[in-house]
Amino acid sequence: MIQLEHVNLVVKDIPEMLKFYQAAFPHWYVRDEGKGEWSGKQRTWLHFGNEYQYIALSDHGEGENRDIKGHQVGLAHFAYVTNNIDAVIERLKQAGFTISQYGTKDSYRKNVYFLDPAGFEVEFVEYFSDDPKLRNLSS
Repeated sequence: MIQLEHVNLVVKDIPEMLKFYQAAFPHWYVRDEGKGEWSGKQRTWLHFGNEYQYIALSDHGEGENRDIKGHQVGLAHFAYVTNNIDAVIERLKQAGFTISQYGTKDSYRKNVYFLDPAGFEVEFVEYFSDDPKLRNLSS
């Protein structure tokens, strides 16, 4: 078995990022944090998640994230499955974040995309079927 354990994001402002991810994942917590050096530059780092999965944040970022509507090489988005997408949307809106785009209307899933404070696009999806063939249909 292989599963995704963590995503490591280089950002400029960890507290702003934490605000977004705490709203999305209220059951997660700061697992660990510290200071160190990466390729000759000082950084603060933080791991936010649970015992099995987390998001690693480091604050030594420079420049701007790629334009998600552009064609530059880089991360397009990453996605999380939820069993209550409306609750995720409401928590993020209450925290001051807005939906960047809605997913395609589909009978078997509902999905939305948000931009986190560093400009990474994060998809949240709720499936309405346990059948993988239906869940993975292209709309």
